Amino acid sequence: MTSSAGSSRTSVPRQKQRRSSRRSCHTPGRDSQALSALGDFQTLPLEIFQMVLNYLSVKDISMLSMVSKTISSRLINYISTSSGTRRLLLQDFHLPELPGRREGASILEHYKSLGLLLKRCTLLLPTRDRLKYVHKVLSGVSCFKLNGCASPLHCLGLQCYGVFLQMLTAGWDELECHRVFNFLWELSNLARKVQTVVSSKPGSARRLELRIRLYCRGVLLSPGSHRSDSAFWLTRILKPWPMVNQARLLYIIFGPVSSRDGHVVWQKMIEGPTDETSLKGLADAIKLLYGTEAREWTADDVISLVDELSVVPQEWLMENNARLLLLSGNSICFTFMASKAVNGRAVELARLMVFMALVCEKDLYCMDWAVKMMQKVCKVFSARWERNNFLQCLENSFAHMLMDMLQAVLAGEPDEEDSSFLNLFHLVNAQANFHKEILYMAVGNSSSTT
Repeated sequence: MTSSAGSSRTSVPRQKQRRSSRRSCHTPGRDSQALSALGDFQTLPLEIFQMVLNYLSVKDISMLSMVSKTISSRLINYISTSSGTRRLLLQDFHLPELPGRREGASILEHYKSLGLLLKRCTLLLPTRDRLKYVHKVLSGVSCFKLNGCASPLHCLGLQCYGVFLQMLTAGWDELECHRVFNFLWELSNLARKVQTVVSSKPGSARRLELRIRLYCRGVLLSPGSHRSDSAFWLTRILKPWPMVNQARLLYIIFGPVSSRDGHVVWQKMIEGPTDETSLKGLADAIKLLYGTEAREWTADDVISLVDELSVVPQEWLMENNARLLLLSGNSICFTFMASKAVNGRAVELARLMVFMALVCEKDLYCMDWAVKMMQKVCKVFSARWERNNFLQCLENSFAHMLMDMLQAVLAGEPDEEDSSFLNLFHLVNAQANFHKEILYMAVGNSSSTT
């Protein structure tokens, strides 16, 4: 009994000793694995490792981050250090002439590479943690904030932030991109700022309008983005608001601006005929929403938006409406006009068709395009009398507009006479060329039947 008890007591310490030896061997093994993941860098102290990084380009550091999890962790620590921040967060955003400067292209390329670096370093983190880390890294750059730069028109900060985010989020699924948008939306307090500009009198908050425009175009709608990405971000910006506010916001982001101070020009579409340059941004946005990439928009949604846009801030000149539709493409133009035909708005449709012909004449488009568009619209009318009524309204519109312009020439002041006469000249030529194309078509059809 005694000897067995003694033997059992002596066996217990040996078991404990074996367990403790296993534990003591385990930790060095893990440390050696971590060191082996560093490769040749394991012989360098951390300070020397970070000094080496200062001699590598951002692209090279980005490639290095993919070697192992251990190196990636060290790089994350390096980015957060003061030397890493100075090395990576370049802030020479203000250039004397924008764009086209080599320096501008260089810093944009730098932030594109930095976006890829942080994308790779944070690959294993959840989206929320990735965004928090990125925000922590970039929070010291004032030009990345909506109201952070004192001279936003001459600053590349928001564009650099945009290409950074574009590279960071490339390939992310929609749910993750929703989280990115919500994060930025809350971080910049955009909801309250947008609410202010869409509910105020147009132009009463000019500086805020400018800031929202630059932030949305530079950060969320970064130039060079894929159409599907741009459609996603533009949808996120517009969809939370009622249609009337969507139209106002679309005008703020893509409408014409002053070449002097960059502020939105609200009276541009009301005071007189405008040019293609002033309408191109709006037309491109409309085409984007109408395309297959914007899955959350129906054709009726886009047509309603165009209709609402034509009264922002007041009813546009019909010529500017016609020019916007021409720039928006055949599909949108026809759908918009067909909706008027279906709803029995023949007089309004006829006036729009006349202005289509006038814009074709002024902007040197082929007039047969306008005639073919008229033919397509005529097929929308279900009854023959409706089609004939539309054609009668079309001819009446030509006649009324000619008389109105002739009166403007006769009654105009000396400084207004030249522009009024030029408008009359263009309309007479537009009518002649429009009917010439109809005659060509009629004669061609009769020849083919005989």
